[in-house]
This record gives sequence, structure tokens and C-alpha cells, in this order.
Amino acid sequence: MLQLGAHLPQNEFGDDVPALRDYIVGAEAIGYDYMIMGEHILSHDASTQAPQTREEPRPYTPDWVWHEPMVLFGYLAAVTERIKFMPSVLVLPLRQATLLAKQAAEVDVLSGGRLILGIGVGWSGLEFEAMNEDFRTRGRRAEEQIELMRRLWTEPLVEFEGRFHRIAGGGLNPRPAASIPIWAGGMSEPVLDRIGRVCDGWSIQRTFYTELSPEDADAHFAERLETVHAAARSVGRDPSEIDLGAAIDVVGNTLEQQVTLARQWEARGATHLALRTTRAGLTELDEHLEALRAFHEAYHAG
Repeated sequence: MLQLGAHLPQNEFGDDVPALRDYIVGAEAIGYDYMIMGEHILSHDASTQAPQTREEPRPYTPDWVWHEPMVLFGYLAAVTERIKFMPSVLVLPLRQATLLAKQAAEVDVLSGGRLILGIGVGWSGLEFEAMNEDFRTRGRRAEEQIELMRRLWTEPLVEFEGRFHRIAGGGLNPRPAASIPIWAGGMSEPVLDRIGRVCDGWSIQRTFYTELSPEDADAHFAERLETVHAAARSVGRDPSEIDLGAAIDVVGNTLEQQVTLARQWEARGATHLALRTTRAGLTELDEHLEALRAFHEAYHAG
């Protein structure tokens, strides 16, 4: 049985704080296990990027809303009891590793261990330039950041000498009760290899699988999953210990189709599945919650 997640409709709710709060409180009451939210530091026109990026243009515009995950999670932790929180994904190489480790530890302590840190290496050259970070070294820096943050979460004092980071006997207090799970998003070969070697989960939020036939989607996914598993085996890890989270949309899918897509992901080995109610023409909080409720009931009824 999949753990079910609710994707926060940031654009639809904007800065309506009661709606943001009541959506997550409502999702928890319905029975959802976790919430996810997208993240960018800057809103911008994604069709005009700095030349470093090789990605296809994204649909983002300056009007898109991006709340700050760690701040919002701290707020939501105070009004919920069970639901987990995950950014999907937070652009790790844009963040200072020790500060992010501190922020994540604080959220985890305040929430009673409910944070999953979803990270990515980013694609927007504009954001890297604005944050004075090197776009070209983002993957290597992210891997070192993961190592450093885990040590900060589990060791009272850390001695660390890396290529990009150095700590000479410093530590966090308070620390989380256990190391915070780190999931990574992305589809490139280096990302999949990194997930297999050092991450706790793989977050797939892209929806192009729904644009393929079930057979083609299965084949495409199986090939990439094997890359993750091969990387895990290469360092002596059990691939079955790596969680897999996917996402499906309300827009373009009937309730029956949503459940079918969920079953397809279940068959592929997913452990988590988030429902997106965004861009579906839903304008009221109650409409979003009703979509969450209908899917939750239909999935568990099957």
C-alpha cells in the first residue's frame, strides 16, 4: 500500500496563510501521510535562463509563488500532529550546507521527526548567479553537502575537511533524534547514480510518464530504476531500502484514471505517491480538499 501525499497548491493559495494552513490540516485529517511542495529561491521567467543551463524551458513565470520550505514547515509543525513534510525539491547547492543542516534539524525537532529533506541540484543558471554559487560544480558540492549534513545531524562535534566545506570541531545542538531522510529528484545519469549510492529515496515529480503508453513508461522507468539499484549494489547497499516517490495530477485525469495511475506506480515499486490538485481549475480550498478526499477514498476502496 502506498503512502499518500498532498502537493501544496502554492500558486492557487498564494499568500493566503489560513488556506495554506487549512489545506495541510485538512489533508492530515483525511489521512494523508505527507505533504510536498516545490521550491525556488527566486521567481523568474524560466524561458530566459542564464546560458549555463541545458534544460528545456520550464513553464514558470514571475507570477509563480514559491514559499520558503523550512520556514513554512516550522509553522505547519505547530498546527499538525502526524503528517510529514518534504520539499520536492529544495535546490541544495544554492544553500549553505551547515545552515541548512541547522534549519532542517530545527524543523525535525519541532515536528517530532516529521521532515524528509527532498533535494535537487537545480537547473536555473539565473538562481545560481543570484546566489553567487557555481553552477558547474553543483553536483559535486551537493554530494559533499549530504555527507556533511548527515554528520552534523548525528555527531556532537564534527571534524570535516572536504573540497568545498571545512569544519574544525563544531556541532549542532539540538540535533534530530535520528538522521533526517534525504531524497533526491532528477533523471540524469549522475543523479540516479548519486541516489543509489548516498540517498534514502528518489522523488519523481515529472509527469511525462503519463504521456507515454503504459508499456513505454514501464520500460523507461525500469531502465532508470536499474541504474539506481546498480549504484546501490556497487557500494554494498540493499536497493530495496531506497524509497520511491511519484506524483500524479488531478488535471487531465478522472478519479478512476487517478487510481489506475496510482496502481501502475505501485506495480513499479513506488512506496509513496503525491496527488497534485494544481492547475485543475480549482480556486477554493474546499475544492482542493474534496479532490484529496475523493482520491484517498477511491484508492483505499480498491
